[in-house]
Amino acid sequence: MSTELHIRAASAADHAAWLPLWLGYQAFYRTTIPEATSAVTWQRLLDPAEPMAAYLAWQGGEAVGLVHTIYHRSCWTAGDYCYLQDLYVAEGVRGRGIGRRLIEHVYRQAAEDGCSRVHWLTHETNRDAMQLYDRIAERSGFVQYRRLLG
Repeated sequence: MSTELHIRAASAADHAAWLPLWLGYQAFYRTTIPEATSAVTWQRLLDPAEPMAAYLAWQGGEAVGLVHTIYHRSCWTAGDYCYLQDLYVAEGVRGRGIGRRLIEHVYRQAAEDGCSRVHWLTHETNRDAMQLYDRIAERSGFVQYRRLLG
């Protein structure tokens, strides 16, 4: 496999490359998202009217990583925040800097789009990823609370 890594926005033609990564992400977090929800998510990621985007990392003609973002307003800044909702690197290529490159791509894109912050969550058991996150971002100290509806 070529070591050259390219990151670009996902297009409609990329669904077959995106889906195995999306399913791998779900497997990593031991969850299953209904196919209908994944189909809606894919359409939203491609719709320029939506505040969502997907970027794929390509190496040797194969998609090896994904990142999804959602822009949203804030009461604390004039610029939007960029929520990095999903980040996944295929199991066989982890530890090669692909996750970092995807996050740095999000940083650049969000800055170009006038965002004032990029933020994300990870599970407390995701220790490997947290080693990277601690080097390229700062922990906010906030604890997430949530209540599922429906």
